[in-house]
Amino acid sequence: MKAFNPREIEKKWQKRWEEAKVFKAQEGKPNKFYVLEMFPYPSGRIHMGHVRNYTIGDAIARYLRMRGKNVLHPMGWDAFGLPAENAAIKHGIHPAKWTYENISYMKNQLKMLGFSYDWEREIATCDPEYYKWNQWIFLKMLERGIAYRKTAKVNWCPHDQTVLANEQVIEGKCWRCGTPIVQKEVPSWFLKITAYADRLLEDLKKLEGKWPERVIAQQRNWIGRSEGALIRFYVELEEPEKFMDCIPEELRETALKEKRIYIDVFTTRPDTVFGATFMVLAPEHPLVPVLACIGDKLGKVCYGDVEAFVEKMKKMSTRERTMEEEKEGVFLGVYATNPANGEKIPVWSANYVLYEYGTGAIMCVPAHDQRDWEFAKKYGLPIKPVVKPEEEWDFDKGAYEGRGVLINSGDFNGLESEEAKKKITAWLKEKGLGDFKVSYRLRDWNISRQRYWGTPIPVVYCERCGMVPVPEEELPVKLPLDVKFTGQGNPLETSEEFVNTKCPKCGGKARRETDTMDTFFDSSWYFLRFCDPKNDKEPFSKAKTDYWMPVDVYIGGIEHAVLHLLYARFFQKFLKDIGLVRDGEPFEKLITQGMVLKKWVSVKKLLDYLGLSEEDEVERLKGKLEELKGVVKKG
Repeated sequence: MKAFNPREIEKKWQKRWEEAKVFKAQEGKPNKFYVLEMFPYPSGRIHMGHVRNYTIGDAIARYLRMRGKNVLHPMGWDAFGLPAENAAIKHGIHPAKWTYENISYMKNQLKMLGFSYDWEREIATCDPEYYKWNQWIFLKMLERGIAYRKTAKVNWCPHDQTVLANEQVIEGKCWRCGTPIVQKEVPSWFLKITAYADRLLEDLKKLEGKWPERVIAQQRNWIGRSEGALIRFYVELEEPEKFMDCIPEELRETALKEKRIYIDVFTTRPDTVFGATFMVLAPEHPLVPVLACIGDKLGKVCYGDVEAFVEKMKKMSTRERTMEEEKEGVFLGVYATNPANGEKIPVWSANYVLYEYGTGAIMCVPAHDQRDWEFAKKYGLPIKPVVKPEEEWDFDKGAYEGRGVLINSGDFNGLESEEAKKKITAWLKEKGLGDFKVSYRLRDWNISRQRYWGTPIPVVYCERCGMVPVPEEELPVKLPLDVKFTGQGNPLETSEEFVNTKCPKCGGKARRETDTMDTFFDSSWYFLRFCDPKNDKEPFSKAKTDYWMPVDVYIGGIEHAVLHLLYARFFQKFLKDIGLVRDGEPFEKLITQGMVLKKWVSVKKLLDYLGLSEEDEVERLKGKLEELKGVVKKG
């Protein structure tokens, strides 16, 4: 019998598979089944994480073909991103050349592994034929108010010189390079994913039993729906004219007319409002400098001290602030009125309140919130119980955060907490100082990236017409070739040919938008393009997606639970709203395959875990060595 030669026999059969197109999927046949693994970034080499993921998908695809299913099993490339740009800076190679060379090498590796892909459906997101439809979808979102531009404080990576979405900030650091992020004011493009918050949350019920519970829980927590009340506290100004230089223009009319500056608070515990003895604003809250300026004029605080505290907080990551056990704050020199009882309570700024949650301001009830209790104890602030627990409770030792019967709450004394929530909120609503409110942790998705290797955002800016969308017939807006990769700033701004253009509306001089799209935009609908990858008239045929979608089994890493998987669900719902797809959810079943780790565990850590000492292990190994010597002597 001839010796087994895997290289020879594998090539033979792989060639026959390709010639016979045995893995080609065809529409219209019964028993369709769509198997998909998350497509790779073309970094240059296939690694064991890829192999693990793709082997699972391939095994499923082959098994189902043998069971008579018409299987769609495609492969493509998530090809835009910063590594290509970094390679251009480091090696002087154009990002396109670097990317396509990597794609060629990795494709060859996948073919050698023998995975059963329908290569006729291959796509790369950096191809103009693909990103043209990114731009088309963006324009549809712009038409419907889902895409919009505003100047806002954003997560900025100083290393990559670009904006990051909230979901791309991991423990206060850039998800890609690990650099601590900073807050920066930047004009940016956003997608109103918050408009879909309730649908994204509600439809998670459809995925129960089909998706890992952990992924569903992560998405539910990230969306973070909370029912409560919006309560309006206010700082009274006896002579507001004296403070006009402190107050921004948008607040001056109210300040002069009502002699007040309002501070809105979202709370899930309106039943405790009578126990609010102070307020805390996040250091980033726009009212912090306003109130500190007023406090300085009143002689109650030094503005410079507040400013120094705010700057210190800006240098800390969100994780550092939330994990910091020591509560730290600064008095802003003003007092707010508690709308429930008319009491004047001090207004502070502190490290434990984050601007991105709720309204960025909280009413502090130290008797019933442990963080507030710790802050109150440190700074000598009053602690006033307003909810009586069933058991005895020592409020000098900690906060009681449970439900109970109201006390010290005026006409609401004796009510149970849940009943009191509704009645107090309704009462404040009648007074014009509160209302029922649903709040979300989810924030709109910032898609602007200050880099070259991404989809150009298809708008121009004209002095006469303002912001003007690029007409559909002029798509795609292609990336220019005459750019300079210096590692500083946005390379697109170095291309005069790209930047300087004509206004599609009036024909006058205009400048193109130089931000490109977050690469997660590319991957939020690619699974639909696989259904119709050669279509040059539309992103995909609805008839074809009606046949193939949803993806029956989707396989990939759990690290994308609140990134790719959430964004893909959002896109699917938007595309359904505009009549392009039938289904509200893109992925029927999800498999998260786990990660192949590259780090070695130290011997000491392993021994500690096993409860063994180093001395014992040394003796054990010495004994093994003697055994081996004996074996060698015996031949």
